[in-house]
Amino acid sequence: MPAEGWNGKFQATGNGGWSGAVNHGALARALALGYAAAGTDTGHSGGRGEFALGHPEKLIDFGYRAVHEMTVKAKAIIAAYYGNGPRLSYWVGCSSGGKQGLKEAQQYPADYDGILAGAPANYWTHLMVGDLWVSQTTLKDPAAYIPKEKYPALHKAALAACDALDGVTDGLIENPMRCRFDPAVLACKDGDSPACLTTPQVESARKIYSGPVNPRTKKQIFPGLEPGSELGWGPLAGGPHPFQIADDHFKYVVFKDPNWDFRTLNLDSHVALTDKIDKGTLNAINPDLRKFLGRGGKMILYHGWNDQLIAPRNTVNYYESMVAKSGGAAKVSQSIRLFMAPGMAHCAGGEGPNTFDALTALDQWVEHGKAPEQIIAAHRADGKVDRTRPWCPYPQVAKYKGSGSTDDAANFVCAPQKGR
Repeated sequence: MPAEGWNGKFQATGNGGWSGAVNHGALARALALGYAAAGTDTGHSGGRGEFALGHPEKLIDFGYRAVHEMTVKAKAIIAAYYGNGPRLSYWVGCSSGGKQGLKEAQQYPADYDGILAGAPANYWTHLMVGDLWVSQTTLKDPAAYIPKEKYPALHKAALAACDALDGVTDGLIENPMRCRFDPAVLACKDGDSPACLTTPQVESARKIYSGPVNPRTKKQIFPGLEPGSELGWGPLAGGPHPFQIADDHFKYVVFKDPNWDFRTLNLDSHVALTDKIDKGTLNAINPDLRKFLGRGGKMILYHGWNDQLIAPRNTVNYYESMVAKSGGAAKVSQSIRLFMAPGMAHCAGGEGPNTFDALTALDQWVEHGKAPEQIIAAHRADGKVDRTRPWCPYPQVAKYKGSGSTDDAANFVCAPQKGR
């Protein structure tokens, strides 16, 4: 809590993955802006899922209870210290932190006035399947493994197929949902090399883009990664071990067996099992936010289209489910807006503009009723800004005006996108 210069507001900071640690860097940034700030270790220490084995109460803490209790206690401490509680409260988090923010809005709608939720891991049980599916796809059969040396060729081919769809050839795919890219264009013709894919590798790439589907019901379990994300496939697809966060979920939460083998993942029975035992503990997929909206809550969602860990279309799907449940697009946009970031990786980084100030946009919306019509993001190279671009409220996209540098946000306007 600032000893002086408190802005009268409270900011809570989120976690990532299984994180059992307070993010002190995030707290410091909040303090520098004048906020009283708090974080939680979610009831355990360390970054693995082992804590859940034999401790269902700790899983509940991680799922939602720790954040809510931290919020209640933090407000009480603030009131005791300053003589009055915060006049406004904000949640700021990405990945698991994005999920935590959505869980608060769904389950404790009075906790926060504004929520900034990035790349939310909100469909946790299916996300774990989706991430492990990628590992299973490339690591179960050595022939299906795509060496990291081939990622650049795959990425270049995806850009060649889809970069220009938005009218600007700039190394970014503005809206990957319009992209129709078949990795078979890289099929090896004169022997294997870093510039081509073998037949099993082509099939692996197709699976990574398509995401897992239930073999019995034919329903999509979780979206695939998007064209443009290829340079970041290493954590999920590059081995030599499966992605640890997802592997831990099945070892310590679902099967309670540290020796469980990810190669045995079943896209029918095991998905049903993880959904059954969750009982709303880890998932934050309730689309009904009418209580949060009814008390004037505001939310900014954002997700990088090149996210390599959480398929970005999951956030689009959740947003659209909220729109359908909570009063339609026009009504929901008065309180909740989604910004999809071309070229941005998981929470930050990537080839696209990926540094931004969404907190100020959220604060302006909550305090002054000024809804964000765009968020200006920047890309830096060697410490210098070399490109700016507006992020637009979904389903709008940034459209080039036709003149001026394509590296300058001023030469773009947010406009409806053509097709999907």
